[in-house]
Amino acid sequence: MVSKILVVDDEPDFEALILQKFRRKIRKNDFEFFFARNGFEALEQLKANGDIDMILTDINMPQMDGLTLLEELLKLPCLTKAVVVSAYGDMDNIRTAMNRGAFDFITKPIDFRDLELTIDKTLSELLILQKGRKAREVLSAMQQEMELAGRLQQSILPHSYPECREVSVCAQMVPAKDIGGDFYDFFVIDDDHLGFIIADVSGKGVTAAIFMGVSRTLLRFTALQGTSVDKVFSHVNNLLCVDNDLCMFVTAIYAILNVKTGELKYANGGHDSPMKIAVDGSIEILPRTKGIALGVMEGVEFEAGRVMLAPGELLYFFTDGMLDAENEAHEFYEVRRLIDFLDGQDQLTPTSLVKGAYKSVTDFVGNGPQFDDMTQLVIQYQPTE
Repeated sequence: MVSKILVVDDEPDFEALILQKFRRKIRKNDFEFFFARNGFEALEQLKANGDIDMILTDINMPQMDGLTLLEELLKLPCLTKAVVVSAYGDMDNIRTAMNRGAFDFITKPIDFRDLELTIDKTLSELLILQKGRKAREVLSAMQQEMELAGRLQQSILPHSYPECREVSVCAQMVPAKDIGGDFYDFFVIDDDHLGFIIADVSGKGVTAAIFMGVSRTLLRFTALQGTSVDKVFSHVNNLLCVDNDLCMFVTAIYAILNVKTGELKYANGGHDSPMKIAVDGSIEILPRTKGIALGVMEGVEFEAGRVMLAPGELLYFFTDGMLDAENEAHEFYEVRRLIDFLDGQDQLTPTSLVKGAYKSVTDFVGNGPQFDDMTQLVIQYQPTE
């Protein structure tokens, strides 16, 4: 690719000398030269040829000298590199020029071999800067796309809670990156039953987000058919195993609550067991039912568990990003700290539990980075009769 060089010098013979000395480079289309007699003409050339790579400028010129030109170049958004030409020993001007952004300098009388080496060095440096700018632009565009994807992902999670007087719900998903692999869902199956899902997709980033979207869609669609919790998992597991070349999988819990009786049926696909919190504050970890993560192996049978909720009791679902949160001392939050937090609370509500547990984890982590998505789903049974 041709490199464009603007030569700024008021000596009339200098243009001819440049064209003579670099004639081979010009013929090979390596260099293309532009000429100006002072700083004003140089700025006009830059306006007319916005892709000038390098400026070779004298200092002492009429109308606008080289030092003033350097000041004007600082106001322009281009990456153009400038090399100044100065009389030997004129260190004050050279120092001023370097302070105003000049990349290098050449002394008069000009040694054209030295000039060629300086041009090559300057253009090489410029190429590095151009690649850096291009990389930053690509990174910025990718970041914007990731942020957009993150907002889109958050938008597909339910934000309005079921209009059911017997149940209060609160949920939160805090991704470790712009987009995450965790999700939750809740929906009305019929007048007497509500469905709840919490899940954690393997991996991170775009791949996990896509698999998350597929998993959520399949689980919701299948669940809304009114199928039992174990059959929902069996069916969705088989679908996720088809053409799963990347070996992605999702751990999940699907629960159905009978809002009239308080009976909760659930299936566990390799996920951390939820906790039942009684009105008196006692905590019960629900027994893990038979099953593995969805998407690992076809034909797996899942088991349905059953628990009764008394009025006022809460069910707390969470993903392992809560328990695996790590502080600066490389200690994990772990389930015992979560239980300690719950033991110290009075009159928990779904909202206070979600906010309090998240604060407990983040206080523990301190300035440590978040490595995994943190998701919570809390339901409280509050029958009207």
